[in-house]
Amino acid sequence: MPEQITKYPEVTIQVLREGGARCGPGVKKQILTQCPSERFCSLPSGEMCIYGLDQIPQMTQVTPQELARVVCPPAKRAEDGAPPLALAGADGLLAAFIVGLLVNRVWQRRKPVQTGKRS
Repeated sequence: MPEQITKYPEVTIQVLREGGARCGPGVKKQILTQCPSERFCSLPSGEMCIYGLDQIPQMTQVTPQELARVVCPPAKRAEDGAPPLALAGADGLLAAFIVGLLVNRVWQRRKPVQTGKRS
C-alpha cells in the first residue's frame, strides 16, 4: 500500500477522514506496520501512510536517494548552473580558499614596487 508525501500532511489526513478513512492511533495496521500511528489511514480499499517533507527519511518504500534522482537529476543541476557536488559543502569552501590564495599571489606580483623616495 502507498506511502504519500505532501507539504501538508495534516490537511491530507483530514481530507481522508472526511472521505471515510479511519486515521490515527488505534486504527489496526495490516500492511504498513511501520507507519507512525498519527500518519496512518485505513480505507476499505487499502492503507495509506501520509508523510510530510521533513519525514521523508522515515519512509520505508522510497529512499531519499531515489527522490533526489527525480527532484534534482544530475543533468538538471548542470543546466541550472548549480555547482557540481564536488564543489558543494566543505569541498566548496576549500576550493574557494585555494582560489583566493592563488588570486592574492598573482595580485601581489603585479603591484608596482615603491622605492621609498619622494619628489
